[in-house]
Amino acid sequence: MLEHEAKSLLRDVGIATPAGELRTRADADARWTGAFPVAVKAQVRSGGRGKRGGVQRADDADAAVTAVRTLLATSFDGEAPDAVLLEPWLPHLRELYLSLVVDGRADGYVLLYAPQGGVDIEDGPPPARYAFGEPGNFRVHVLRAALEPVEPDYRVREKVIALAERLVATADSRDCTTIEINPLAVQDDGSLLALDAKVARDEWAAFRDAGIRALVDDERARADPLLQACLAMGHMYVRLDGDIGLISGGAGMTMGAMDMIAQQGGRPACFLDASPGPTSTRGYRPALAMLDADPHVKVILVSVFGGGTQMQRVANAMKDLMAERASRKPVVFRLDGTHVDQVPAILATFGAHNHDMLETAVAEAIALARSGAHDIIDNARTAIA
Repeated sequence: MLEHEAKSLLRDVGIATPAGELRTRADADARWTGAFPVAVKAQVRSGGRGKRGGVQRADDADAAVTAVRTLLATSFDGEAPDAVLLEPWLPHLRELYLSLVVDGRADGYVLLYAPQGGVDIEDGPPPARYAFGEPGNFRVHVLRAALEPVEPDYRVREKVIALAERLVATADSRDCTTIEINPLAVQDDGSLLALDAKVARDEWAAFRDAGIRALVDDERARADPLLQACLAMGHMYVRLDGDIGLISGGAGMTMGAMDMIAQQGGRPACFLDASPGPTSTRGYRPALAMLDADPHVKVILVSVFGGGTQMQRVANAMKDLMAERASRKPVVFRLDGTHVDQVPAILATFGAHNHDMLETAVAEAIALARSGAHDIIDNARTAIA
């Protein structure tokens, strides 16, 4: 969710936020109707906006219009904002940090609090942490004990506790995986105000919530066309920071292959579960196209195991796709399961080898990624020709 959407949700549950006005390209020249100075804030999903000029101060109407137009024309990590939020530039006594996030180690929710918030939150001391898991396990006295060592002002502490209770109830009722308020401002009268907010809702709850369905549809509409093609096939894709692109079948098998890549010193570039329609050329085409187009991916590892999945059909799909590809990136194969005895002969027709074990396939992929994969594959193609 964008900032203005997150704040709308917070206001719906009684959490105070500044009164703002949204501007798009269609009404970029509209005058700010509130008092000055005003904060002009690009509405983007990427983090660190404040450090990259995404929040500007305007002291008069002309400066506000200029700031709106400038931000609408600026890209932030490749994302150009479709809207800009204008809010009063409010004085305040302190900036705090408060968030509620899902953490697998806690089997549910964790609450984080720091007495110093803002754009430099990472540079401060570690926040207080209260892991309680399920919403029903939340206990005020436990949170109070966690806050006492880091927040000496009991008045602020009690307001934070009351706000935390509301966040827990909101996350539970609205299927939120993250609610982050940074900064949470302490105003002159002692009240708390959410100056900025991020909210993430669980897309797997879209079947029961029209608001989440709309968010998922909007996110997919904004996605790169190659990613849209993968999503249309039902593939699950998560981009990581490595250089070995992984195409696998089944979430468990994909996670296992990712773990093995990491254990052998490599870096997976993605989680890509291509289990829906796993034996068709049509099913694998968008996955290969996306990894071929990713400049960070040096090698592609195809690791598919199945009992019901017939491996000779997977191999034939790969044979057809390899003939179509223009990319020079090498592809390493580990196919295992029904009719796997037919696979080596099929892969040999285009110069590929099927690994009997995932360990050896991963080792080859890592070696290729480290030693100039393009040169290796070009030499191999020359030898085959």
